[in-house]
Amino acid sequence: MTDIEQLQEALRRFNQERDWDQFHNGKDLAIGLSVEASELLETFLWKKPEDANPEKIREELADVLNYAFQMADKYGLDIKEIMLDKIRKNAEKYPVEKARGTAKKYSEL
Repeated sequence: MTDIEQLQEALRRFNQERDWDQFHNGKDLAIGLSVEASELLETFLWKKPEDANPEKIREELADVLNYAFQMADKYGLDIKEIMLDKIRKNAEKYPVEKARGTAKKYSEL
């Protein structure tokens, strides 16, 4: 069992023990992910990036990842596969020779 599979199994077990699966449909998982991402953003609000609390970042990022992993599990998606696929697609949209050192969107390169 891979590390990712172990994490998904631990999340599955945690939720099943509490009978929370009934609440974890795609819509609500997406909303939860967005809420947790906003809480992650809040750790940086009104601060210089280097002044954000690393422990709070750690906690909120874990929440974001938990919801993302649960959503992937709910839809039977292979996390490694979808991430590598997205990296390949981004490499096509952002070729090194055009994108290196710039934050421009692919349509502006």
